[in-house]
Amino acid sequence: MKILKRKDFARWQASEKLSDAALCKAVQEMESGLIDAELGAYLYKKRVARPGAGKRGGYRTLLSARLGHRYVFLHGFSKSDKANITQDDKKALQYAGKVFLELAAKDLVKALQAGVLLEVCCDEQTH
Repeated sequence: MKILKRKDFARWQASEKLSDAALCKAVQEMESGLIDAELGAYLYKKRVARPGAGKRGGYRTLLSARLGHRYVFLHGFSKSDKANITQDDKKALQYAGKVFLELAAKDLVKALQAGVLLEVCCDEQTH
């Protein structure tokens, strides 16, 4: 199982001081069937708790996923910043996510080397 994040998602994540462990926990919850919303075309919305607080006032992450195989965090926002994304944003994220999910192994390595995608490091297991 690979957990990845887009470069601009990683920038947002760092600015919010959101840990990779929180992303790993979100993926574990998804593996257990706890999905907040399925937006179509392998795009999912997953709530992530703010450090030291709960999910209610926390973050919303949008990720593309082939459950049990590959997860790519694409976009994140604070619930207090906006309620949801626009239809155009949704279409763009669905398209980007589809591209990342369909990358062949050698192309995935190239994307990681170029810094377009970054690997999420989970302590429990190596990816």
